[in-house]
Amino acid sequence: MSNDNTTEYDNEILNSSTIPSHDKAGRPIPVTIPIQLAPGIKVVYTTRLGGVSTGDWAGLNLGGRGGDDPAHVAANRQALADELGVKLSLIGQVHSGTAVDADELWEENAPYGFDASGTALPDGTEARRVEADGQVTSQRGVALGMFAADCLPVLFADPESGVIGAAHCGRRGLQRGVIGATVDLMVAKGAKRESIVATLGPCICGDCYEVGEEIAEDFQKRFPLTRTVTRFGGAGVDLNEAAMIDLAFAGVTKVGRSLPRVNAATQYLDADEELAELCRTDGEGPESLRERLEQIRHSMCTLENPLWYSHRRATRAGKTHEGRLLALIVRE
Repeated sequence: MSNDNTTEYDNEILNSSTIPSHDKAGRPIPVTIPIQLAPGIKVVYTTRLGGVSTGDWAGLNLGGRGGDDPAHVAANRQALADELGVKLSLIGQVHSGTAVDADELWEENAPYGFDASGTALPDGTEARRVEADGQVTSQRGVALGMFAADCLPVLFADPESGVIGAAHCGRRGLQRGVIGATVDLMVAKGAKRESIVATLGPCICGDCYEVGEEIAEDFQKRFPLTRTVTRFGGAGVDLNEAAMIDLAFAGVTKVGRSLPRVNAATQYLDADEELAELCRTDGEGPESLRERLEQIRHSMCTLENPLWYSHRRATRAGKTHEGRLLALIVRE
């Protein structure tokens, strides 16, 4: 069942040439894709655009454990929190089936909110680390964030109870039941399964996620009909289809579509100077932005769409580092 509340945002997309690229202090403004998931509930996907990171992390890298300059990561996170007008809630993702209650853990230990991701701080110390791959809250103005660079972020909301959730769904996390764990914790906080609406964020698509025969067969035992043959010729798996299976098992039948908004945003950024420069210099595909965009078959696919960070795309380019986007959900 589809509950598509995203199309109202499509008419609000502005050509990127009309959007200021820097704030009054001269800092880059993060370029994000907002989606109204339900009344009073907003989902936001960050892109590679509007950040201060350089090199292999170039742009708006929000991940703090991949080797980027901690000062750049902190500046990007602060700029994002400022732009959204919220506090971020970040955890240490480990491909587990564990979800945590952010309300029980919350402490404002960073200028941008609650950081339990274990990120290295600019002074060389390491932030608090809570290892989990799902988190929930009933608070307003707290954006639950999930890092991704090919794995699937799934965002949840019960607009009636005000409980929201976010899950990081890599292949192993899906197999370990992170979707069910996150929904169960939302229900424990007062949400009703039949009232929860979810949406699937950017991730590597089944046509691109090559894992090999053994892993694909093992994954298919848990998630039937998710084995694919990738465009590279090998065996792959479809994370989106697996997530839909576990959403159904968790009793979540309302799934809003992020695709229309992401399609529109991708089209409107077809002449963006920063994105064109990233394509010219990142070595992860054709140097022409237009050629990159012409090759996209799935705009939500992190490997195909140059708007997103992608571990697989970076690896295919011979890199050892890449950045991370954040998929966030906030009760306004």
